Amino acid sequence: MSAPAKTGGLVVENLTVAYPLATATVLGVDGVSFTVRPGERLGVVGESGSGKSTTALALLRLIRPPGRIAGGRVMLNGTDLRGLDEAGMRAARLRVVSYIPQGAMNSLNPVKTVAAQMRDAILDHGERVAPDAIARALEGVDLPAGTARLFPHQLSGGMKQRVCIAIGMLLRPQLIIADEPTSALDVVTQRQVMGTLGRLQTETGACLILIGHDMGLMVQFVDRLAVMYAGRLVELGGIEEVFAAPRHPYTRMLIDSVPTFENRGHFVGIPGTTPSLARLPPGCAFAPRCRFAMELCRQVVPPSREVAPGRSVACHLEDVPLAPPA
Repeated sequence: MSAPAKTGGLVVENLTVAYPLATATVLGVDGVSFTVRPGERLGVVGESGSGKSTTALALLRLIRPPGRIAGGRVMLNGTDLRGLDEAGMRAARLRVVSYIPQGAMNSLNPVKTVAAQMRDAILDHGERVAPDAIARALEGVDLPAGTARLFPHQLSGGMKQRVCIAIGMLLRPQLIIADEPTSALDVVTQRQVMGTLGRLQTETGACLILIGHDMGLMVQFVDRLAVMYAGRLVELGGIEEVFAAPRHPYTRMLIDSVPTFENRGHFVGIPGTTPSLARLPPGCAFAPRCRFAMELCRQVVPPSREVAPGRSVACHLEDVPLAPPA
C-alpha cells in the first residue's frame, strides 16, 4: 500500500452530472464528494451504471453534450479544474490529470507506431521530446525500448495496456484515473500491470483513482474504497475497515460476491438489477434489492453521514452496523 501525504491532493465536493431528457433531467452523478491525498489510492466500485466512469469523465471535463456538469467543485493541489477555460483544461489533461482507459486497443491509434503516439502527446503539450524520453518511458513500464517501433496490433493485450500507462505517465501528472485498466487481461497479466501502475504512482506521489468491479483487486491495491450505486456515493472508508465491517448492505453484498477458498464453487450474486436512472424508485434506490429495507427506506433518500473519522455511509441502518462477512 502507498503512504499518503497529509496535505494537498484532490478535493471533490458535491459533484453533479445531469443528462436532460424530454420529460425530466437524469442525474448520472448525484452530489458525490470525496478526497484523495497525494500518494493515496482510492478505489471506486459499483455495478455497471452506478456512475463510476461518469465521475471520472466529469473530473476530466469530458462529459459529452447534452450531458453537463451541473454543479460541484473539483480542486487538485489548489487548482480549480472546473474554473479552467477549455484551453487550460486541455493543457491540464496528461500534464496535471491523466486517464488510463479500459480498452487499450480502442485508445491507441492503429496506424501509428507507439513512438509516434507518445511523441504526439509530448509535443501537444508544448514539451520538447528528449532523445531518450520515449525509451525511458517504455522501460519504466517494463517494456523494451524497441516497442517504440511497433504498431498496436503487434502488441499483446498486456503490452498495449502498459503503453497506455506509459503515455499517461509521460508528463508526471498529479492525478491518475485508471478506469478498469485490467478488465480484458488474464490474471497473471493483471497482477503485472497493476504492479507497474502502483510502482509508478508511488514514485511520483500522485493521487490515484482506480475504477472497477473487482473487489478482490481493490483490497490488494487501494487504501480507501468508495462504493457507488445509482449515481450516489453510498459508502466511503478505509479498505480494511470497509471489508471488516461494511456499513451499507450493498457494500456487504459486493464483498460477499467475491469467491473465497471457503465458498469455492458457490457464487453469491446480488438479486435484481440496477435501476434506470430515469425511473429511480422513491427513497433509497437500493431498497428494492435490500433484505434489510424498512418502510423508511422506501420513502426517504438516506443522506450521507459521517459515522467515524474518514468513514461515511448513506443508509438508514447506519446506526446498526452489519455483521462482518462470514
